[in-house]
Amino acid sequence: MSETFEIKAQSRRDGGKGASRRLRRAGLVPGILYGGGTEPAMISLMHHELAHEMEQEAFFSSILSLKVDGAAESVVLKDLQRHPAKPFILHVDFQRIRADEKIHMTVPIHFLNEDESAGVKLGGSILHALTELAVVCLPKDLPEAIDVDMKDMELGGVVSVSDIALPAGVELDSSMDPEERVASAVKIEEKAEEEALGVEEAEEGPAEGEEESTE
Repeated sequence: MSETFEIKAQSRRDGGKGASRRLRRAGLVPGILYGGGTEPAMISLMHHELAHEMEQEAFFSSILSLKVDGAAESVVLKDLQRHPAKPFILHVDFQRIRADEKIHMTVPIHFLNEDESAGVKLGGSILHALTELAVVCLPKDLPEAIDVDMKDMELGGVVSVSDIALPAGVELDSSMDPEERVASAVKIEEKAEEEALGVEEAEEGPAEGEEESTE
C-alpha cells in the first residue's frame, strides 16, 4: 500500500444517544472498534482530523493504524454515518484485522484511458454503472483501487464484473453478480437518457431523513 494512515482515538465509557450528542458538540465523533477476537470498544475521534483523512479516497480501502489511548492497532473502516444535510460525520465503525484472516472490503474502480477509447473517438461516451467492487482478500493483498482499462472499448461495448482482472490474492465477494454491468460505451444521447432515468428513480424514492446513530 502506498498510503499510510494514522488516526488517533480515545476510549470512552458512556454510551447512548445523549453521550453521543455531547461528544459531537465537543467536536468529537463517537465510534466502535470491534473484531480480532477482542471485545468491542467504544471510542471517540477528533472530527476535524478524521474529516481531513477522509478527503483522500484511499482512506476507505486501506489498512489504517488506529491509536487508541496511544496503543496502535491495524484496522479497516467498516461503516460510516454522515449527517444527511450537513458536513458532519455522525459515527464510525472500525474492524480490527489479523494478517492471516481474509477481510471483506469495498474498493473503488479507476477507469483508465477513457478519452482514448475507440467508442469515445467515434463520438460516444463512457457510462459508469458501477464505481466500486466488493472483494475478499488477506490484508496484505488489499488494493487501494481496481484499474479497468477502457482503451479498447468499442461503441456499444460493455464491461461486466466478470471481465475485470483482479490483482493476485484478491477474489470477488459472493455478493457481486459476475454478469452485472460495470461500464459501457454509448452514444451521447443514450447516456443523457439513462442519467435522466436515474434521476427520476431517485426522486420517486423515500425522502432521506436525519438518521442518527442509535448510540
